[in-house]
Amino acid sequence: MARLARQTPQQFPRKPVHPVDEVLPFGKLAIYGFQHVLAFYAAAVVVPIMLGNAVGLSREELVYLINADLLTCGIASIIQAFGIWKIGVRMPLVQGATFTAVSPMIAIGLGAGGGTAGLLVVYGAVITAGIATFLFAPFFSKLVKYFPPLVIGTILTIIGLTLIPQALQDAAGGAQLAGKPEFGDPKNLAYALGTLLFILAIVRIGKPLLNSVSVLLGLVVGTAVAWLLGDVDFSAVGSAHWFGVSTPFHYGMPKFEAFPIIAMIVVMLITMVETTGDVYAIGEITGRPVSNDTVARALRADGVATVLGGVFNSFPYTTFAQNIGLVRMSRVMSRFVVVAAGGFMIVLGLLPKAGTVVAAIPHPVLGGASLALFGMVAAVGIQILGKADLRAERNALILAVSLGAAFLPTSVAPFFERMPQEVRAVLDSGITLGGLTVIVLNLVFNVFTRNKSMEIDWDEYAEDEGEAGAAVAPAGSAPAGPAPHTPGGY
Repeated sequence: MARLARQTPQQFPRKPVHPVDEVLPFGKLAIYGFQHVLAFYAAAVVVPIMLGNAVGLSREELVYLINADLLTCGIASIIQAFGIWKIGVRMPLVQGATFTAVSPMIAIGLGAGGGTAGLLVVYGAVITAGIATFLFAPFFSKLVKYFPPLVIGTILTIIGLTLIPQALQDAAGGAQLAGKPEFGDPKNLAYALGTLLFILAIVRIGKPLLNSVSVLLGLVVGTAVAWLLGDVDFSAVGSAHWFGVSTPFHYGMPKFEAFPIIAMIVVMLITMVETTGDVYAIGEITGRPVSNDTVARALRADGVATVLGGVFNSFPYTTFAQNIGLVRMSRVMSRFVVVAAGGFMIVLGLLPKAGTVVAAIPHPVLGGASLALFGMVAAVGIQILGKADLRAERNALILAVSLGAAFLPTSVAPFFERMPQEVRAVLDSGITLGGLTVIVLNLVFNVFTRNKSMEIDWDEYAEDEGEAGAAVAPAGSAPAGPAPHTPGGY
């Protein structure tokens, strides 16, 4: 019997693996994955710190909130990048708590009495909004053409501008000092300004790796200086456990109230617009085509992650634009790098000592870093607005009215104090009110009137969004789907 000739690999060439699906060696996965964690970390911990401080959580409760957030971020990032069934975009996108939800969650929590009692109402709204996002994902993916740069840019600008006052409050010493002689003390302002100047100096150096972790380095150096001067208390770190697991419904069973749920669904509508922009941006950077189904899978992952956030004592989630900028700068496109980053986040979320260190960051230091974060989110929004035709009177008017609506809750607080608590839960947030305004006005002026010139060219937008993500990375900003968030982050 004649022997069959052995076939060489050249005779049967393997199908090329797309860079997104390439599995890198373990060492590279670890290095590049940890780099994503560094770029993400500062923005990730800002959301639990801001919410916890605003609703009056104790130091122990705040530490738990930070660890729960990091754990859920890791799980959510793995789901988004690796993919399960029709859930997850299977591209290098990192998930983090959206900044869009910060103000609404604070309003809901304080309206429910603050503390852990307020968190229970927040988590009920978060879980319901996550389920709604999951179910609505395939329908929303077909509507993306109705959310042009005018809408996305306005939302991001609003997120940044309305969060800046919170950063300035921290720079003065934090909400707990408001009305006291220590509030606005020159020492507090010196810490904030020093942290901000250090971040600017790092960015001025211009090294890509340093740029991507500039905010994190600012927090570390600012806290170290404050500790040397005796203004940081790390005593709680010694008593904290080395290992701890965030358990479902740690603070009790969530409470489901109608108006907080409506407010959080509006928040998730805004984050869906952000995530859509991020998906097209990462598709442009990696060269992987993006379809409606791709967007739907990414949005389903947002929904699942948000439900997990409500169950595991965390927050609503969206994609983080600064990590898109990191992909663009490093040219490392493997989604398994993000999976590795998710593993690192899970490990950090299981270490209460790490959360205790983060909780000890002085408010003024956090305020200085947050000013850079939130300012960058606003800058990215303005950059995206450059794609909109603001010479058209209707578009300029939409932007103007939306910005005005966004500042109404913080500028004229008594106006909302006289409204029923249920209405305040929906409207007493500049991000929610401004975002809802721009979405509705765009529909009225540019969609229902069939203004075809306003339908978004996603190819052109994706190129701009990739640049926006890269712009956010140096400051370590937050997610935005368009970039942030936001710090959702952005």
